[in-house]
Amino acid sequence: MSRSRQPPLVTGISPNEGIPWTKVTIRGENLGTGPTDLIGLTICGHNCLLTAEWMSASKIVCRVGQAKNDKGDIIVTTKSGGRGTSTVSFKLLKPEKIGILDQSAVWVDEMNYYDMRTDRNKGIPPLSLRPANPLGIEIEKSKFSQKDLEMLFHGMSADFTSENFSAAWYLIENHSNTSFEQLKMAVANLKRQANKKSEGSLAYVKGGLSTFFEAQDALSAIHQKLEADGTEKVEGSMTQKLENVLNRASNTADTLFQEVLGRKDKADSTRNALNVLQRFKFLFNLPLNIERNIQKGDYDVVINDYEKAKSLFGKTEVQVFKKYYAEVETRIEALRELLLDKLLETPSTLHDQKRYIRYLSDLHTPGDPAWQCIGAQHKWILQLMHSCKEGYVKDLKANPGLHSPMLDLDNDTRPSMLGHLSQTASLKRGSSFQSGRDDTWRYKTPHRVAFVEKLTKLVLSQLPNFWKLWISYVNGSLFSETAEKSGQIERSKNVRQRQNDFKKMIQEVMHSLVKLARGALLPLSIRDGEAKQYGGWEVKCELSGQWLAHAIQTVRLTHESLTALEIPNDLLQTIQDLILDLRVRCVMVTLQHTAEEIKRLAEKEDWIVDNEGLTSLPCQFEQCIVCSLQSLKGVLECKPGEASVFQQPKTQEEVCQLSINIMQVFIYCLEQLSTKPDADIDTTHLSVDVSSPDLFGSIHEDFSLTSEQRLLIVLSNCCFLERHTFLNIAEHFEKHNFQGIEKITQVSMASLKELDQRLFENYIELKADPIVGSLEPGIYAGYFDWKDCLPPTGVRNYLKEALVNIIAVHAEVFTVSKELVPRVLSKVVEAVSEELSRLMQCVSSFSRNGALQARLEICALRDTVAVYLTPESK
Repeated sequence: MSRSRQPPLVTGISPNEGIPWTKVTIRGENLGTGPTDLIGLTICGHNCLLTAEWMSASKIVCRVGQAKNDKGDIIVTTKSGGRGTSTVSFKLLKPEKIGILDQSAVWVDEMNYYDMRTDRNKGIPPLSLRPANPLGIEIEKSKFSQKDLEMLFHGMSADFTSENFSAAWYLIENHSNTSFEQLKMAVANLKRQANKKSEGSLAYVKGGLSTFFEAQDALSAIHQKLEADGTEKVEGSMTQKLENVLNRASNTADTLFQEVLGRKDKADSTRNALNVLQRFKFLFNLPLNIERNIQKGDYDVVINDYEKAKSLFGKTEVQVFKKYYAEVETRIEALRELLLDKLLETPSTLHDQKRYIRYLSDLHTPGDPAWQCIGAQHKWILQLMHSCKEGYVKDLKANPGLHSPMLDLDNDTRPSMLGHLSQTASLKRGSSFQSGRDDTWRYKTPHRVAFVEKLTKLVLSQLPNFWKLWISYVNGSLFSETAEKSGQIERSKNVRQRQNDFKKMIQEVMHSLVKLARGALLPLSIRDGEAKQYGGWEVKCELSGQWLAHAIQTVRLTHESLTALEIPNDLLQTIQDLILDLRVRCVMVTLQHTAEEIKRLAEKEDWIVDNEGLTSLPCQFEQCIVCSLQSLKGVLECKPGEASVFQQPKTQEEVCQLSINIMQVFIYCLEQLSTKPDADIDTTHLSVDVSSPDLFGSIHEDFSLTSEQRLLIVLSNCCFLERHTFLNIAEHFEKHNFQGIEKITQVSMASLKELDQRLFENYIELKADPIVGSLEPGIYAGYFDWKDCLPPTGVRNYLKEALVNIIAVHAEVFTVSKELVPRVLSKVVEAVSEELSRLMQCVSSFSRNGALQARLEICALRDTVAVYLTPESK
């Protein structure tokens, strides 16, 4: 006899919400003694007994069915306990409508769709069915007429499945009064739907996983049962019939949907192809974009696109991508060649060279474009230098008598610093040249000097960029950051190897510069084998000292500018050697030229004597040497790093010899002037020195000079030269650091004294001989006899005549130079005294009157010329 039990009590359900056909687990107390005891189970008012599976008195598993109520209790009824109660409830969610072609893990009731077809969407095929309310919010139909809307949106449609769908029309028709908040909710709904679609079949599998397992379990159980019965392969059996039915159903379904599915597959494949084209349009458009950007010169854009394509498709295995990427590589290779050609083009600016090198390094060009550029630039500079020489030599041969045109100073490509230097230098240079020269000298520049100016200007316009390019190559600033990181180690090896190569390039440029300058300015300093390459000027006359000084200034400025570039001094040593050789040559040429000028000074002698008995000749001589040394001032000055002109003993000796030669040339001029025959003297230019008293007497009357007067004037000049001019000149030589000044002075003084003595003796001979010769005839005139003579009444006429002649000599000498009077008269008196002494000694005996007469005349002579007596004459 069964005893009554407690009524069932549901205390839990999992999950506590879900759509119809969701599988739930019910837990509680007194849920029945077994499967047969369970006689009722409702969830939200729907009978779920069919799907219920009793597990134990505290657990039942079932599926929720379709229910009218959204939320309700779980009621369990058993035979033993009757109708139970529930402490929990279940919330039934509305199922989402599933389209005919949508995947689903559970069986879908299709009645709703047929209702829709017969109602709102009549005439629309099942495949076009979509949710009637895509926004998921309440529809509020507007009062606008359909005709007005059609006119407003001509050619458009409010059907969201149409190709010409107009969102504005749809919103006016269905949501004209909807609030903004609801529209925001609609946007959120649309996003959710889009996300669900994107999740695809994975979400579907996840949602229906339990259904798959259950179906698998059911099929396995049927299979086992059939195997146990042995009826699965018996002809006409239930399973055989069922299989036939299922196969027919499958074939019918295939027949129905084959065309639709085929079109769907084709559309999917087309859509996928379009998606690929859209997604990878960057690669497909890249070859054409590269060509366009190359034509526009947008190389940066090309390189960025190439880098991007390389990182994305460089290692792709997809044939289409491989094909297009190969096209890209072909165009990039053409770009590399184009950029390399542009890089090696000459002339080009440093900015462009750096730009092209950076592009080529970004494009990972094989080899070393930067070094190729340096090599090309080096050849270009050498070619320019030799072309410059050829041009000037050709011009010289075409117009041998003409000087080169003015230097083109406006197109000076020299750096601004050099421009400033050359400007200041030209100011200094102007002061060192003769002041009388005006700007026309620029139009008379000799071809060789103009060539050196142009050559140095050319080197200074090209070499700074060449040097900067190398510096950028060494420090890596030529290359981009990416290229720098990847090629840093390799480049550092290259730099070490190429440092010597670059040094040789610079040396070659310097060597060519110096050799070409030597060929133009110092043709004798280049070897015969190099004469054709670096010389070929075929000019017989040598450049003057002034033009050499100008050339030295030019080369010095070049050296300063190259030093400012921080080019090592050992590379510039050849320029220093050239400057030294030019300075030495300039000094030699200037001194030789000075000697030539001094040789012509004799023609300028005007014989005008001042108060001191001097003509302008000594002054002109000194002025000539001072001007010459002044023009050498800049040449003799040692700039930083330069050696002294006189450091070589050979040079010292040559300069000393040339200086002595200058002095001796002038001494020879004086000798020529003193011995010139009277007829040779040009007196047309003689004039009177107004400031001096009229001492010349007869000279001024007929403007003619006797040989004795010329001798006196030259003697006076010699005295002044010895006492003043030569000493002043020695000081000037010392001031300009000339060596061997003592030797110059000694040799010059000795030559001068020798001339002076010779001229003096000639003059004394001319003046003293007639006086001395007249003494003997005068003494014995009228058969005078010392033994037999009258008592003396006074000195006789012969002595008076001798004294008058001495006075005449005095007057002549005094007219020219007071300082010469004692020297000349003492010699004349000495000659007279000597002759008188001889004559007296020849007398065998004197009478008393004869002795008195002799004594009277000797005393008279002595007293008259007492001032000019020497120990010998006394």
